Formats: sequence, structure tokens, C-alpha cells
Amino acid sequence: MSADANASTQPVDRQRGVNFGWSLGMVLRRWQEYVEEALRDLPHGSRGYHILAVVVHEDVPTQGALATRLVIDRSVLTYVIDDLESAGLIERQLDPRDRRARRIVATERGRQVLADAEKRVAHVEDQVLRGLPEQQRATFRDAAETAAEAIAGMSPETDPCLAVSSVLEQPPARGRSRTR
Repeated sequence: MSADANASTQPVDRQRGVNFGWSLGMVLRRWQEYVEEALRDLPHGSRGYHILAVVVHEDVPTQGALATRLVIDRSVLTYVIDDLESAGLIERQLDPRDRRARRIVATERGRQVLADAEKRVAHVEDQVLRGLPEQQRATFRDAAETAAEAIAGMSPETDPCLAVSSVLEQPPARGRSRTR
């Protein structure tokens, strides 16, 4: 076996973090591109999908809590919710515990549309991650979700950019450089 052939089978020794941002960016850009195409019939594409998914699968008590959960500006959220409501996918209902608040509730049609959209998004994810064996795809999804939940859980008002900045501003551990 030639040295070149042998080199291609050896793991690449990369400095940790050198290509991390680029890697995440490539995955996210491709995911976004494919998902927007797959969800072109859903109001606001992936943003509408995320809102509908949270409304169906999580117990988010109010429209304000939904904005916080998805890190979406409340004024932007209002427009997306208006369009999802006009499409018959969700309804605004008075919160029985606080009549000043509005709960966002999926309609039966919204649940059906979401079930179909989830199948399309799963197909997209398989396409985006097709370079990984199935077990690594599952591991990647789980790790990304865990990391995102940890960032989102830093405070109720977490801005992802501020969360990343706060991590970067922390002094490096003794004996280790920031770039590792």
C-alpha cells in the first residue's frame, strides 16, 4: 500500500476547534437550504415548522414563552403566528389561568401538516448527514440537541450570540490555551 493510500485511511489529526465552526456552518447551511425547499408550502418554512413543532410537542404556556423557547423576537413571532393561524394550523386561545395571556394551540389540521413535515425534515436530515453511518447520525443529532438545550438553558432570555460570547470570554483553564 502506498503512503498516500495509507494516509487516507488514517484519522486526520486536526487541532480541536480549527474546523468546528466551518463544519457546523456547512451542516446548518445545507440543512437550511434543503428544509426550506422541503417545507416551501408551510408558512415561513423552517421557522413555521419550529413553531408548530414546539406547539404540538412541548407544553409552552404562552406566546411569550414560545418566543423565549425559540429565541424569536416577539414582534416577528406575531407575524409568523398570524400566518400559521390564517392557514388553519394553529389557534390563539385565552389562557384559562391568566386571561391576559394567549396560548398557541395546534389545530387538528396543524397536527396533520406537522406529521407530514416531520417526515420530510427527517428525509432531509438523512440526506444532509448521509456521509455518516446511521449510528453516528443519531449520535450527532443527540449531541447537537444536548448542546443546544444547554445553551438555551443558560437563562430564560438567552441570546445564542451572547451565550457563545460569554463562553469565549471566560479565561482559559490553567495550562491550556484557548485554541487547544
